[in-house]
Amino acid sequence: MTQQTPHVPSTQSDLAEVRNFRDVGGLPTVDGRRVRQGRLFRSGHLAHATEADAAFLTGLGLHTVFDFRNTSDIKLEGPDVALPGVRNVNIPLTDPADGAEFWAMVRDGELDQLRTALGDGKAAARMANTYRHIITTRTDAHSQVLHALAEDSVPALMHCAAGKDRAGLSIAVTLLAVGVEPEAIEADYLKSDDPSRRYKIRRSDSSAVGMSPEVMELLSPLFGARTDYLAAAFDAIEQTWGSTETYLAEGLKLSPETRERLRAQLLTD
Repeated sequence: MTQQTPHVPSTQSDLAEVRNFRDVGGLPTVDGRRVRQGRLFRSGHLAHATEADAAFLTGLGLHTVFDFRNTSDIKLEGPDVALPGVRNVNIPLTDPADGAEFWAMVRDGELDQLRTALGDGKAAARMANTYRHIITTRTDAHSQVLHALAEDSVPALMHCAAGKDRAGLSIAVTLLAVGVEPEAIEADYLKSDDPSRRYKIRRSDSSAVGMSPEVMELLSPLFGARTDYLAAAFDAIEQTWGSTETYLAEGLKLSPETRERLRAQLLTD
């Protein structure tokens, strides 16, 4: 019997242990083209992928998996499962020491600690600042990814831990580079806020007290996708480089020729 390649799932429920998976194909560009189906995917980490999940991912014909987690993330969740014939590239977009105490507090802290650290808008402000920081300090990493995509690294899957922040920004930057409409980039990003897609919160105290509604409310800004976060990244581009075009050309060192190759790889004719 011939084994059929599984179809691309339309919902997260099609994959058992890989959250927030989707194909970004179909998004419109400002010049009337669209992102090609089956060329660029995004998800949460692949560390817990089941055999069926791995078989599905293998069936996508991936060339490269870009993993934006740092060593602390990988230690916590585990390395990605191996997919035959697929190149794995780890490009950490955050320093494992940066915020280590903070994330330990998120996992282990008591309610009073969480209130102090996360209440009154502090959690959302931290996330917005993280987005700005990644955009302004990880230009070399994003340049590396985009040059790889322009050459030979597609079909590609980008992921981090939850698939919404580091992967979300990397997808957004890629889509900006090929001219996808900003509203479409935002709409794709906000899909990560669906409860079925969100990262599974791990707490040392998994009791009703440790996972109480108030605790979950305090943690929610850290694990959700919000318009303000992406807007902070786009604002950082404008404030630092003056325009998206300058950011792409000078910040990411993308020549017109490289951008044209990138469009050829990712867009419909």
